[in-house]
Amino acid sequence: MNLTVKVIVGMALGIVVGLAINFSGLNSEGSFVQEFITGGLFHVVGKMFINALNMMVVPLVLFSLICGVCGIGDVKLLGKIGTKSFGFYVMTTAVAIASAILIAGGLGIGEGMNASSEANFTGREAPPLSDVLINIIPTNPINAMAQGEMLSIIFFAILFGISLLLVGRKATKLIELIEILNEAMMKMVTIIMALAPYAVFCLLAKAMAELGVELFTQLIGYVVVLAGVLMFHLFVTLLLFLKVFSGLSPATFLKKIRNVQVFAFSTSSSNATIPVTLRTVTERMGVNNSVASFTVPFGATINMDGTAIMQGVATVFIANMYGVDLGIAGYLTVIMMSVLASIGTAGVPGVGLIMLSMVFSQVGLPLEGIGLILGVDRLLDMLRTAVNVSGDAVVSLIVAKSEGKLDEDVFNNKNLEDSDSGNIHVSSEIGRDFAQAISTAYKGK
Repeated sequence: MNLTVKVIVGMALGIVVGLAINFSGLNSEGSFVQEFITGGLFHVVGKMFINALNMMVVPLVLFSLICGVCGIGDVKLLGKIGTKSFGFYVMTTAVAIASAILIAGGLGIGEGMNASSEANFTGREAPPLSDVLINIIPTNPINAMAQGEMLSIIFFAILFGISLLLVGRKATKLIELIEILNEAMMKMVTIIMALAPYAVFCLLAKAMAELGVELFTQLIGYVVVLAGVLMFHLFVTLLLFLKVFSGLSPATFLKKIRNVQVFAFSTSSSNATIPVTLRTVTERMGVNNSVASFTVPFGATINMDGTAIMQGVATVFIANMYGVDLGIAGYLTVIMMSVLASIGTAGVPGVGLIMLSMVFSQVGLPLEGIGLILGVDRLLDMLRTAVNVSGDAVVSLIVAKSEGKLDEDVFNNKNLEDSDSGNIHVSSEIGRDFAQAISTAYKGK
């Protein structure tokens, strides 16, 4: 079984076992089950997994961001096209997280649960927005990493990456070392996520045993709201951006992007989808390669609209469950954190949960709350990735159109909608290029 199936099985078994314990009354205070099973084994395994996620935050953000900045290759590329791409990516992410908080808050998901954290959590007042802005620049970056001050780490990582680019050839070996470290962190994420099915079982079994079927009912609400906000962002926000800023047809875009979406949905990885996305926006949508080669990888690094939406909905859900009133300042902090965190969110499955722990820590929500949504997150991760790659393509089209780097005849060519089913067939590409080369040579002769 692949990881997705294992997580589903773990989720189902956890729900069944937890509800069975809850209905049977075996989880009463001081009982053997409460002391050694739900409060013992299930608690220990679930807490260890949460700690493992939290352990990944600082090194993952640091190395991923530095690699993302250095991957641009030249500081000059942070000029006109880079500024436009960055601006649109940040704009769509900000709209995504804001709409998620507004919709989830308006529907009141999680209210009335009255959950309590086993860590004796007491809500702390969210820091003033002015302090958040001031503290973005760390006085001591090493201390910021030790204390887990994510806003400061993000700022330092971006500035350090730009500085490495300015150093030039002398920094090549250091950049290669950081890339190796980043790759090692990605492998560590893979190892930790391999344990997710067992952690899901323990976390959900414990939660269901303590809270009963009411929690499952609320999780259904969480899934529906999150999926609804993702669809709203895809079919309303992104298509509105496309029409307003480029004048291109949203219907044509949806027809040509569907193969990329299917591939992203199946892999749950923006990085793995880069070859398909790049080929689609250049060959089927007419974006010049000079633009697409920058915007698509750049988007896979910093454009995480789907992840930002998840963070917004999850924050509202968990805050309502634990009865924490974040207030306007708290939600503004969540918006800023989600926008900045999207820059450091690697395009691999499951990393959004790590970034969610960062957001929770910043606004004072219990990390245990992540365990309540972990069981359904793997399924929603596939949907989020499809939204992310759609945003990459939209921004690529907008930037290319504004710079005169878009062939609209290619974009409007309906014959290019369904070719190859979105797969990368290397052998057919070589054969096609070889035939073209022979034809060109023959005509020249």
